[in-house]
Amino acid sequence: MDSNPINWFPGHMAKTRRKITEDLKLIDLVVELLDARIPKSSANPVLREIIRSKPRVVALNKADLADAGKTAQWVQRLKEQNLTAVPVESKTGKGLPALYGAIREELKDQTAAWAQKGMTGRPIRVMVLGVPNVGKSSIINRMILGGGAGKAEVRDKPGVTRQNRWFTVGKGFELLDTPGVLWPKFEDPEVGEHLAYTGAVKDEILDLEGLSSRLLERLVKLYPQAVASRYKLQQLPAGLPGHELLELVGRKRGMLVSGGGIDTERAAVAVLDEFRGGKLGRITLEWP
Repeated sequence: MDSNPINWFPGHMAKTRRKITEDLKLIDLVVELLDARIPKSSANPVLREIIRSKPRVVALNKADLADAGKTAQWVQRLKEQNLTAVPVESKTGKGLPALYGAIREELKDQTAAWAQKGMTGRPIRVMVLGVPNVGKSSIINRMILGGGAGKAEVRDKPGVTRQNRWFTVGKGFELLDTPGVLWPKFEDPEVGEHLAYTGAVKDEILDLEGLSSRLLERLVKLYPQAVASRYKLQQLPAGLPGHELLELVGRKRGMLVSGGGIDTERAAVAVLDEFRGGKLGRITLEWP
């Protein structure tokens, strides 16, 4: 993996694209779900091409794992691009009221037009889209169960295929739950690596030791104190290669094999798991 970029493009992509394109006709707005730790890499250009001119609000999910200051900067950066962005936490539901407010604001002209036509109370129909492991299922479940509507309401609608399910997710909102997941094509090697760091790519196809080594190099550059504190490393020599950082972590954790060697594979798994779980603190890998 050191010499080859991550480039995984599953065959079901074309089918997924057709399905999403078809379902866009049924909804009023797309919530584009990004990972707050990697807002650039988790913004799928294929997805953006599909939704094109459809009204859109960005939800920066996993904000509880990201650097709060950097998330605020990303919100401002996206605002400069005429996009409304709202930090959310799928684990707790924090940020959902603000997300609903942003959706209403984005569609205020449309809802006013509905009211003029006597369609007062017509619900806003929303679709949530995002790359794998960005928390799409979690945020949808949180919206359904915690959106102020109580128990999720599921019903058929005329003209809607049987695969589609509509949920009442809050006062005045309906969510279209569609099958399939939109997977990205990693044309930029850095994008592929950042998605791999956060678990968007299956670990089974990755060189975890190489990946963890490069992650440690990046973390030491951006958040050296977080790495030193988590792994009890009093000194972090500048420019230390990632594989040596991984060996330091393994040694500090007592991950040894017979003969006194270091189990770097075990250390690699630990580093990735702890980064993904937020145990190194709130970290953002992509700064605006």
